[in-house]
Amino acid sequence: MAVSYKKLWHLMLDRKINKSGLEKLAGISHHSVLKMNRDEDVSTEVLTKICTALDCNVQDIVDFFPDEK
Repeated sequence: MAVSYKKLWHLMLDRKINKSGLEKLAGISHHSVLKMNRDEDVSTEVLTKICTALDCNVQDIVDFFPDEK
């Protein structure tokens, strides 16, 4: 399953939040943000912290796609 965080980056732009601001606001590590920047998997704990901080749902920040074969 492939993942994309484009929705998160657009939401952050709309709310004028940069990546370091997201780290502080959500209490997540810089490493987690780097992984999301590369569209890599992060834990559900990280996604929950982001959703809580941004007052949104997971489907508002991430898309899942089937792997291409």
